Formats: sequence, structure tokens, C-alpha cells
Amino acid sequence: MIIKNDKSEILDFLLDAANYKGDCEAVYFPENESDIIEILREANQSRTTITIAGNGTGLTGARVPENGIVISMSKMNRILEINFNEKYAILQPAVILSDFQREVTANSLFYPPDPTEQNCFIGATIATNSSGAKSFKYGATRNYVLELRVVLSNGEVLNLKRDENIAVGNILNLISENGFKIELKLPNYLMPQIKHSAGYFVKQDMDAIDLFIGSEGTLGIITEAKLKLLEFYQNMISGILFFNNESDALNFVDYARAKSINNRLTNDVTDINARGIEFFDYFSLQFLKEDYQKINDNHKAAIWFEQEITSETEDVIFDKWMEIIEKFNADIENSWFAVDNIEREKFKNFRHAVSSKVSEFVAKKGLRKVGTDTAVPIEQFRNYYYFMKQTVVENNLNYICYGHIGDCHLHLNMLPKNEGEFLIAKGLYAKFCKRASELGGTVSAEHGIGKMKRNYLLEMFGEKNIIEMARVKKTLDPNLLLGIGNIFDKKFLNC
Repeated sequence: MIIKNDKSEILDFLLDAANYKGDCEAVYFPENESDIIEILREANQSRTTITIAGNGTGLTGARVPENGIVISMSKMNRILEINFNEKYAILQPAVILSDFQREVTANSLFYPPDPTEQNCFIGATIATNSSGAKSFKYGATRNYVLELRVVLSNGEVLNLKRDENIAVGNILNLISENGFKIELKLPNYLMPQIKHSAGYFVKQDMDAIDLFIGSEGTLGIITEAKLKLLEFYQNMISGILFFNNESDALNFVDYARAKSINNRLTNDVTDINARGIEFFDYFSLQFLKEDYQKINDNHKAAIWFEQEITSETEDVIFDKWMEIIEKFNADIENSWFAVDNIEREKFKNFRHAVSSKVSEFVAKKGLRKVGTDTAVPIEQFRNYYYFMKQTVVENNLNYICYGHIGDCHLHLNMLPKNEGEFLIAKGLYAKFCKRASELGGTVSAEHGIGKMKRNYLLEMFGEKNIIEMARVKKTLDPNLLLGIGNIFDKKFLNC
């Protein structure tokens, strides 16, 4: 096992993609589960805090240490098994998502979670319950986790299999491989019934495995995962539609979203059923215009959509999409349809390019990214969207807005030009989180809380429920070693 403590060699571990910065004494590079157990046992004796590091693609400061040591999972990066008949894979946590997806796709299988930054580690996507463009149909990572091996802070190992360890009401009992027993009293707060990745997942009679999914490295260290795979559809209808009027684009989304949700319930395979619907506002298109000639100044918004088809359903489904494309006045002449995998890959690059350009813009200014990760119920979406836009304009800030509109989950990124505007943007971000919570939404739909969003989670759940979250952590991590500062401020650990 390699250990590095020369600051010049570990600088990459002291910041993340949002330019959040920290410090630590050393970085450990375990090669297997036994190495992790050894590190944890030594840390318990010395009371050294530990931060788990993924691949540095996060936007919340979760992998950035405030002190103590860092465990980099980078050497635990093997795909251990892909079972093509039973459709599952077993892998270590540092397998890169894009590599894994290519591997399973090459074998006619499909792993749906699709976050924008695909250089992330699989373990990190489980730790944050990541989602992405395809979550509109397929949901978040939680839906695909069948088993986890988790090392607790005392070195005990949990082997969690879905449907095998269910809480009785709000009492959850855990037993390690060595017979170590823990009884947990789960909080009773209600989770928002939308796309959501903020705080510990809890509910009555819950599955034990779900507590650790989305726990952001605060309850244990994932060393192995068994993930569910689906059948891969070779054929796809995919398009990027440009609109000269933003209202037409939003009306198109409302219609396509409602049709898709209804057709899933009726299992109608001959009608509209998008697996992803993404939105790009006018300013997003201006960001992308230089690289994509189809964009012109008349375009006020764009929508990307995608739906799986078969040779039997292709014509009828395409005709139904064309009906609503015409109904809502899309610029058909300049819109862009994929005819093969090469074109679909270009669409993927289009969707991801805007996020990369925002990160580049912010980095050049030496500032941190200020972009929302909020989501709200469908019936509240339009009012919330217009509220955000109007508020930013009133404060004379540049911005772009894009993202997962199928899930009513957009990323409004403010683009401050200096420190003064950055402080204004932070204030507006807090205002947007507060409004999303008031509307029954969430402060984080896919990126988690980390260290940067703790106050917003407190606003959303209230102090009483945050204290209950902290009590869960203290039961599983009594010496307070893992991920201190993630999800909630460490002061709540003293309550």
C-alpha cells in the first residue's frame, strides 16, 4: 500500500471540480479490502479522521479533506464479473463509469445511471446516489444496487444484499461478517417524492442497503458492489430540437413528459415514452454556438429527447414524435436527429459540453461554481423556474440554465465576473434552495450535499431531523472518523 504525504504529490486530493479546497496529512492508496481495514483500525487508535476520495469530479467538496488523512480508492478498480445471463456485474469502487458502460454495452447490456461527468468512480456514484439524463425513465443509482460490501469505521464488514435485511418499522439491525451487532433507530422524517439525493435515505420498513446508498462516505467505505444490468436497445430515436420561443419548448416538455409517464403505466410500447428529456436555455445555446453551427440567434431554447424503439415500433413512434414536434413549433429545418451511434455520441457530447464550459469559465475567474441542483414537483416547476430567472436578472448576474427537465431538475448556473458578484450569487443560491424546499422539492437532486450544501440541507429538513441524521452516524461511527463535515456540520455530532 502506497502512502503519500508530500504536498506536491497530493495537491489533486485537496480540491474538487467545484474548486473547493482543503488540507490533509497524507493520502493512502489501499489495494484491497484488507488494506482498508488496517487503515481504519489504526485510525481508531489515533482518532484520525478519514475522507474517502473518488476521482475528483464532484461538485460539493465531499471528497476534499478538512484535516486527517485521505483514502484514495483509485487502485481498487477491477470489474470482477459480468454475468450476461442473469444481467448483473460485480465490481470494485474505482471502476470508471464510462469504462463500465462501454464494457456492458459491447455485450448488449445496459447500465442506466448516466451523470454528466462520466469519469467518476462507480463507488462515488453509489455514495451520492447519482442519476443523470436517463433518470427520467430509469431512476437513480439506488434502483440498480443489488449488493454492497461496506467496511464500517471499526473495521467490521457488512455484506448487504437487497431484500435480505429489512427494518421493522424504524428499527434496523445490522450484523457484520464477524457477528458484530448494531441496532439503529432510524429517523422518521419524510423524503420528498421527487428525484432526490440529499441526506440519509430513511423510511419505515426500509432495506438496510438503502441507508448506505447516498451516505457520502460518512457511514462506511464501499469496497465492492453488485449492480443490476438491463437489456440494451440497439435502436433509438434521438433528437435535439430548437425552438424560437421558450414557451413552445416548455409546452413541448409538459406534453412529452405527461405522455411518457402515462404510457409507462399502461405499458404502451407503440407510443411516446422518453428515457430522457433535457433542456437548454438561450444562454446555454450561446455558450455552445461556436461549436455547433445549427444554433442560430433566433433559437431561444433547445430540447434533447431520446426513446428506445424496435424495428416493429420505429415508424409509429417516430410519427408520434413528429406530431408533437410540429404541434409545438420546433424549428424542424434546423433541428438535429441522430441516425446512428456516431450521431448519438455527438448528442451526448452536446449535452455534456455546456457543463464543461461553465466549469472552465469559473476556473478562469478563480471562483467556485454556483449552480443549482434543486428539483421541485411537476406542478410547481414553471413558477419555480421563472422565479429563479427573474431573481437572477433583477440582480444583474449573467447565467445559463440547462438540465434534466423531465425530472423538473435544472441546473441554473450563475456566472459571476468577480468576488462581489460571487457573493451575490451565493446569496441567491440560498434563496433558491429555500424556495425549492418550501415547494416540496429538494436542495439536491443528484450531486449530494458534501460540505458546500450543509446549510441548505439544514434549511430543508430542520435542526431536529439533522440531529437525528447525526445520531445514525454516531451509532455506526462512534469515534467520528469518516467523512466528518459531509452532509451536516460536525457541531451536530455533539448533540
